[in-house]
Amino acid sequence: MKNNPILVVSGEPFSIFTEIFFKAIKNDKYKKKIVLIISKSLLLNQMKSLGFSFDINLINKNNINFKKLSKKKINVIDIDYKFKKVFDKISDKSNKYIKESFNLALKLMKTKKYSGLINGPISKKNFLKGSFLGITEYLANLTNAANRVSMLIYNKKLSVSPITTHLPISVVHKKISKDKIIDQVMQITKFYKSRFGKKPRIAITGLNPHCESNYKSSEEDRIIIPAIKILIKKKYRVKGPFAADTIFMKEQAKNYDVIVGMYHDQVLTPAKTLFGFNSINITLGLPFLRISPDHGPNSLMVGKNKSNPQSLIEALKFLDN
Repeated sequence: MKNNPILVVSGEPFSIFTEIFFKAIKNDKYKKKIVLIISKSLLLNQMKSLGFSFDINLINKNNINFKKLSKKKINVIDIDYKFKKVFDKISDKSNKYIKESFNLALKLMKTKKYSGLINGPISKKNFLKGSFLGITEYLANLTNAANRVSMLIYNKKLSVSPITTHLPISVVHKKISKDKIIDQVMQITKFYKSRFGKKPRIAITGLNPHCESNYKSSEEDRIIIPAIKILIKKKYRVKGPFAADTIFMKEQAKNYDVIVGMYHDQVLTPAKTLFGFNSINITLGLPFLRISPDHGPNSLMVGKNKSNPQSLIEALKFLDN
């Protein structure tokens, strides 16, 4: 894995990803070579429109010669696709292209010759069409890891991990369980031990404001506190439940490596407020390391050349080590 190249899937064609990719590789800071799965015609079109200039090293997807990968050029595996007007907006016209890109990426990741997989953002509404909550769950299904994956928004100062991901707030309380909390803490701990050689300090939030409710049986009493007691008994470094409105305050948060919350925005909103684009989305539980920059397609910014590449830079740096 030390010198294996990094595999990148460009994702949604009508997005800011190619812009931030060009910006991220412009200064050639990385030791490892990068292999990009994308339509060559799309790449050239967006390179020209954004005013970037890179040489391309075209790779045969059926017979990749790792010795011929270049650090001075963009190593491209071409997904030949006639986009027509797909550049104009996000639509389901690009679904076949995105699916083919991911299928090829998963095939290549099975060879275990890559350091990890980075994917650009995807429109959940158009590509997933309600079949999966997000790309995390989509990849979990394709790799037979369904129900065993966790989202970790990683920052070296403080990471966060939601027990539920892209769910309506009205159903969150139905989807949290003792088993899910326990499994997620175990996955996070395993990752930190293998990657950083440390057993992480983990804070767990409650679900309700101030970890209490005005009815007799709260989720804290029935689910969260029992899960924490089991984890403590198993010698995991966990504490809680903490009120979500105070756990991110400096004097509290400095005592932890990870904050596990009950739903997506409960922990991602403060994390993004604190760290902006200096965080990456890591999927735990897949048979390989998968990372995505922590932003969406942002179609309103396409072509403006004003998007911040920092999250992709952080993703590449993480896999480059």
